[in-house]
Amino acid sequence: MTKHKYVEEFEIKASKKMLYPYLDTPGGLAQWFADDVTVNEDKVYNFLWEGDDHKARVISHRTNHSIRFEFLPESPEDEEDPAYIEFKLDQNELTEAVFLRITDYTNEEDEEELHHLWSNLVNNLKEIVGG
Repeated sequence: MTKHKYVEEFEIKASKKMLYPYLDTPGGLAQWFADDVTVNEDKVYNFLWEGDDHKARVISHRTNHSIRFEFLPESPEDEEDPAYIEFKLDQNELTEAVFLRITDYTNEEDEEELHHLWSNLVNNLKEIVGG
């Protein structure tokens, strides 16, 4: 199955330093992104959505700036072209506005469904941080 790259930006009224723990810690991610998130001793994150486990590794991160989770392969084609989610925080230097850019590289190809999903998730995050 061919993967699709979905990218969307959301303005969040909170500092990068305040937002980043919600993007890189299991407790922060579990508050808005997944039903539950754990990390094992090998630093493999386990995201739980509706009873399904999805395992991922952090393949890149810059504190208070960005993090990318690459999902562990579930099929031979995933090994060649793994799914990932990247969260990136950008700040407009002129207005000081902070933007969360989400890149979702996934099998899901319905742009409208992805927009709805991410809008709801980010609204949950905004409620938590007050932004």
